[in-house]
Amino acid sequence: MTRLAPTFEALKADNRAGLIAYLMAGDPDPLTSLEALKTLAAAGADIIELGFPFTDPMADGPPIQAAAERSLKAGGSLKKALDQLAAFRRENATTPVVLMGYLNPIAHMGEAAFAEAAAKAGADGVIVVDLPPEEDETLRLALSARGMSLIRLATPTTDAARLPAVLSGLSGFVYYVSVTGVTGTAVPVAAQAQEAVDRLKKATPLPIAVGFGVRDEEMAAAIAQKADAVVVGSALVETLAGHPGDAEAALAALSMKTTRLARAVHEARTS
Repeated sequence: MTRLAPTFEALKADNRAGLIAYLMAGDPDPLTSLEALKTLAAAGADIIELGFPFTDPMADGPPIQAAAERSLKAGGSLKKALDQLAAFRRENATTPVVLMGYLNPIAHMGEAAFAEAAAKAGADGVIVVDLPPEEDETLRLALSARGMSLIRLATPTTDAARLPAVLSGLSGFVYYVSVTGVTGTAVPVAAQAQEAVDRLKKATPLPIAVGFGVRDEEMAAAIAQKADAVVVGSALVETLAGHPGDAEAALAALSMKTTRLARAVHEARTS
């Protein structure tokens, strides 16, 4: 049973948005990355997106590209990302975790084998950036059969004609990409993101999470006025990378950044 639905239901009951925090598995090394996951949960992240490394992350900007390179250099892989999640689950059985990455490593493992391994590791959902709705039925059904959601992306260029295909058969939540381009390179316009959330809510009862380009508390709070969750990735990846060779300082900085973002998102509708 996915942990996503109860999390969003609890947030809705409290009339607040949630913080979805992204990190790359294995960055900068397996031990620090595992501690970073624990740090995110302890600092107030409601949901965690755990990226798995790939050599050609076409939707990601320089910060996450660099994180993937560090992970791969340290021996990172999809299998090791699943191992990291399983280790996290031995201490945390409640925080939802969504795996995020590209189709190539999943296809190499095999979609059915991946779904089985992801469920065993404790995943609640999967985002495959480069897998269109027309091609995702096999993976979507394999995940669904094991209690996980395949989460799709909607973008500023997803028009009324395209939206039904994006929403068909969907579960978990809708991830709205608030800017065109890659992660971490542009700043969303809060008013436009809010309008997009309103439009999506008319088309689906699923929660709407907004991400790409959200870097600070002010922007996160503005988007949290309407969105059900706010996704922060590149800013957290950069924070963790800001103290190379000093894991203790890196984790402390990550904790502080996450705590501030979580507070801004959670209090956005009451301030």
